[in-house]
Amino acid sequence: MTPHVIKRRALRVEQHPTIPLYMFALAADEVSQVADVARISRDEAGRLIGYQRPEKKQHVRQILEYLDGGEVLFPNGLILALPSTVRFRSSPGPSSFDGLCTSGTLEIPLPDSPDAPRPAWIVDGQQRSLALARTRNSGLAVTVAGFVSEDLETQRDQFLRVNTVSPLPTNLVSELLPEVGTALPTKLSARKLPSALVEALNQDKDSPFRGLVRRASTTAKEKSSTVVADNSLMLAIQESLNLPTGVLSPYKNLSNGTVDTATIRSILVTYWTAVRETFPDAWGLPATKSRLMHGVGIRSMGRLMDRVMMNISPSSPIAVKEAKAELELIQPYCRWTSGRWPDLNIPWNELQNNPRHISTLSNFLLRTYVHEKAKVA
Repeated sequence: MTPHVIKRRALRVEQHPTIPLYMFALAADEVSQVADVARISRDEAGRLIGYQRPEKKQHVRQILEYLDGGEVLFPNGLILALPSTVRFRSSPGPSSFDGLCTSGTLEIPLPDSPDAPRPAWIVDGQQRSLALARTRNSGLAVTVAGFVSEDLETQRDQFLRVNTVSPLPTNLVSELLPEVGTALPTKLSARKLPSALVEALNQDKDSPFRGLVRRASTTAKEKSSTVVADNSLMLAIQESLNLPTGVLSPYKNLSNGTVDTATIRSILVTYWTAVRETFPDAWGLPATKSRLMHGVGIRSMGRLMDRVMMNISPSSPIAVKEAKAELELIQPYCRWTSGRWPDLNIPWNELQNNPRHISTLSNFLLRTYVHEKAKVA
């Protein structure tokens, strides 16, 4: 019968003033009793839950082959987020070592049944934990660093930080960023606002991108209808926010760190709604059937947005109509679903999501827009 409490000798490391950190060991077969994996997904209300990427079966199989071999040295430990119900009892007598750590016994309560939720979450080492749960070497000692926090934001923050050496999938990091409130490294911080805006565009009822953006939490069932890669849309938004000539940049106040997200969102919805209405036959199709939905189309049209929306107020009741009138200037020259692009002499489906093609298509669209605009001026 599974015990209701696992007791382990442990060291309490004196590191964070309010978040206890313990170092201890578990047997391989105890890991799955203590901790579970918080897979990234979304609930029925669209709120992000979890943070872990999917299982990498080949990676798990390779670890398992090693664990099931002969003599095993497995120093790669796990990082767990422990529940507040754990108890640490200091050892009697002198137990502190130079003020850095204290020895004692850690008590981790276990669920009453195998189907009940595990008390802890795996923050780092989920592939290793899956292999440990399946190994024949079930008594293998595994080193564990466990911090006590049931706060999902803290867990996500640590998850992002410990995975900077072996990079996480870009879309997983992007989707998690808006959920982390702590100070982030500069590169990650720059992606936080664009990611939040992409999520709004994917969720809001008045957005032309509603339900079309593929994110890390997108289920297999949803993948057939999600035709836009979130990273392409994020980069388009980030570029407009960061460039001095970007139409979104005036709404980001660098002096006091405030952002007028409502106006930025309104500009994005207005412009991309006009794009959808100008190119209805190319909108919402898979990238293999429409280069407008492809990364090269999203990035290039994103750059055109900075010119088209320059003199259009998103609060105007006719803003979409005005933006559509501007886009109709380039409409006859676009080849999103068939034919060859004029001047470029490139078949529609040979444009790729790489810097050279993004630059080539962007320049063509801008030149055409400026030329046609001058003709009607």
